[in-house]
Amino acid sequence: MTPVPRPPLAAAPAPAPADDAAKAALAWAHSARFSTTAAQMSQLPANELPEIAFVGRSNAGKSTAINTLAQQRRLAFASRTPGRTQHINLFAVGPRDAPDAVFADLPGYGYAAVERAAKLRWQEVMAEYLQWRRNLHGVVLMVDSRLGFTDLDRRLLALLAPRLVNGEVKLLAVLTKCDKLNRSEAQRALQAAQEVLGEMASEAADLGVMLFSALKREGVGDMAQALHAWVHPG
Repeated sequence: MTPVPRPPLAAAPAPAPADDAAKAALAWAHSARFSTTAAQMSQLPANELPEIAFVGRSNAGKSTAINTLAQQRRLAFASRTPGRTQHINLFAVGPRDAPDAVFADLPGYGYAAVERAAKLRWQEVMAEYLQWRRNLHGVVLMVDSRLGFTDLDRRLLALLAPRLVNGEVKLLAVLTKCDKLNRSEAQRALQAAQEVLGEMASEAADLGVMLFSALKREGVGDMAQALHAWVHPG
């Protein structure tokens, strides 16, 4: 993972050098299992577990990334037709008898073929969740590395900005499908993402960015360690 530097942004803590830390983080991510699904906020369970939300455009590879992180083929619904996820799907993470975190797979946004009324409904639910869900701990924003931050991605960042700036929520921008880029293109994608996040510079903001490829399994361990550290600091 490439942390966004401070200044202007807070650098992510350096990962532990021991392989044990990476193995523990991966084992933790692999424990993810389906918990519940909700079409609106009132259907979400009331609990104190920290939630990590996965968001992104419908064709950014969000569900595939979740499945790769959890090492499960169909934990999150990955369809050949983007826009199929229509609910907030929750997955418990950690010991089976005492989970310590929740992954939240949010509906993808921006897919033109989705019926407008449904699209608006999902957007309202997502906005409400990201702005007001009390135990939202961090957000993983999936961005296609070939496209960079689109206008819709920037709108989502603006929506999150108040919670990011006050340190209430952490953010990791994951540049997916980096196997489609050569080395120089990948570095340019990273730099461009850092510049976008730099616009949200704050001493309190915890922002990071990394390259990811589900096909090549690049960045899987780094993502697991970053999210594990959010839930298990120190």
